[in-house]
Amino acid sequence: MKSIVMFSILLVNTLILFPKLTGPDLYEVKKGSIHFASAAPQEKIEATSAALKGLLNVDDNAFAFTAEIQTFEGFNSGLQREHFNENYMESRIYPKAIFTGKLIDKFNPESASQKVRAKGQLDIHGIKKERIIDVTLEKKANTYSFTSAFNVALIDHGITMPKIVFQKIAETISVDVSGELARK
Repeated sequence: MKSIVMFSILLVNTLILFPKLTGPDLYEVKKGSIHFASAAPQEKIEATSAALKGLLNVDDNAFAFTAEIQTFEGFNSGLQREHFNENYMESRIYPKAIFTGKLIDKFNPESASQKVRAKGQLDIHGIKKERIIDVTLEKKANTYSFTSAFNVALIDHGITMPKIVFQKIAETISVDVSGELARK
């Protein structure tokens, strides 16, 4: 019995003193969404995907976020959504938008509120562009809410539009990302 107690104490101390033995400190997106808006002279187009997925590895500040392009809903009509998927985003060929990289600023799990910069590759429409994106994190009990807002130029990702719709689709799209991270 004494050896079992000693083993238990040793095991607990080892797990506390050497957390790397228990695996990486991962946070996962439990709820997340991406909203975009195109504010062109003749039309405003908006859509949202509530299917954001992602992981943050606190040990090495690495992250990966992804969203399926076909999960975006909203738009002004079903035809507009169809054109978005088929003609502009070509979602059958490029089914996901992906952002991977590292946090420039160290994520502090104890901080109630913090701003960090995420630097990585934003892959949209099969074209990767290096980006630095500001993110705000707010601690709520055992989770962290996150928000970010940035712009994406269509030309940066090889998304072209016919001249006929030039007044209806903005050249730069505003993007808002939000969600909740919880320990995995």
